[in-house]
Amino acid sequence: MKTLLFGLASLAIFQPTAHALSPAAERIVVLISVDGMAQYYLDDPKAEIPTIRKLAAEGGRAQMMKASMPTVTWPNHTTLVTGVNPAKHGVIGNSYFDRDKLAVVSLLPDPLFNKEEIVKSPTIYDVAKAAGLKTAGLIWPASRGAKTLDWTVPDVGTKALYEQYATPELLKEFTEAGIPWELNEQWWKEGKGQDRDRMYAQMTNHVIRRHRPNVAVLHLVELDHVEHAKGPQSPEAYAALKFEDERVGEVWAELQKSFPGKATLIVTADHGFFPYQQQVQPNVLLRQEGLLKALAGKITGAQVRALSQGGGCFLYVLDKENREALIAKVAEKFKDVEGVQLVITPKDFAKHGLADPLKNPQMADVVLSAKKGYSFTDTAAGDLVVTPKTEEVKGSHGYDPNEPGLHAAFVAWGAGIQPGVKLETISNMDVAPTMATLLGIKMPDTDGKVLDSLLVK
Repeated sequence: MKTLLFGLASLAIFQPTAHALSPAAERIVVLISVDGMAQYYLDDPKAEIPTIRKLAAEGGRAQMMKASMPTVTWPNHTTLVTGVNPAKHGVIGNSYFDRDKLAVVSLLPDPLFNKEEIVKSPTIYDVAKAAGLKTAGLIWPASRGAKTLDWTVPDVGTKALYEQYATPELLKEFTEAGIPWELNEQWWKEGKGQDRDRMYAQMTNHVIRRHRPNVAVLHLVELDHVEHAKGPQSPEAYAALKFEDERVGEVWAELQKSFPGKATLIVTADHGFFPYQQQVQPNVLLRQEGLLKALAGKITGAQVRALSQGGGCFLYVLDKENREALIAKVAEKFKDVEGVQLVITPKDFAKHGLADPLKNPQMADVVLSAKKGYSFTDTAAGDLVVTPKTEEVKGSHGYDPNEPGLHAAFVAWGAGIQPGVKLETISNMDVAPTMATLLGIKMPDTDGKVLDSLLVK
């Protein structure tokens, strides 16, 4: 895999003037991503989110924030901190198919790669570090081993990876403070997302209070997990959102205590959510068309194979000699499949912010997006291309980001934020350049824009 290293020397070109840094050195900007917090929750009377609504009332909010395609966790968290789309920053999905090894490679939760191996664009914490500011990252996707995070606990599952990639002195401090970081693997395996998020908020407050970073990013995970299992806007999802609102409140209280008048808090998400009761099974159709072979449900060979991204799906053409013909064939086959809303071929990848598969071998050759009510699965077993509708409702994301239900919430409060501002639709590429402006620095070469109307003139 092509890598891009961002050492301090290479980042020196991004350093702003000393004058621009003078206010930022006493400031802090915190970005909290509540995974799966769709924009519709902000105005949903059933959503008990008093903290987030108060932040919006005292600060500003967007009506909607458009995510990147596919609308899944790893690409969109990377877009939030780089200000560029996945085609540029290189994190194209939650997983990809390795054409050489003929194997699925998962990127979550950061089991294989360090940040410099997969993120090809500068992040807000890279640029802040180069400007002499202090940085922190707590459970942020695609940040494992980041050399420009002064204090970090990566989004990894195992205790061994925690010990290898978390800032060593932080783990010692957590133990002394009674923060049970060593239980993270157990809680992860047991699905105890509330215990994890409660701890992640405690970790963040410890870093804010003791180390006083200028920029900090935090990822909260439980809402997403519940929405997958029970569907968005379910009783369980509302309860999880209320819980996450309380975690945001804890961080907000610490910011006001540790950085009175000098803190900015941005609360947003990586994507929205759709409910679904049926699944589309592309590998079954590919098998039926003679483009894929499977034995007892296990794929044994393929000219084309599918890899689900939830409400999106990647189709990889593995027969290089017949690539163009196969792209045309599968695009034609899937355009009328029940539950498939969008079939994207390489000629349209750029306008969707998708990478060119001829330049990035991790990228698929055709991308599908499902309709609301459907999601994709990787199975090659059975004869059903589309499963019957079930009584049980689950949730997914990965769909076309132009769907309003996939838009994320965005709220900003505090120093530098103009109270009472309500923006219309913004892009998640706007977050990093806006954070940089609040810190008195500038992001290089972003696709997003500074949200000037949100900021104090």
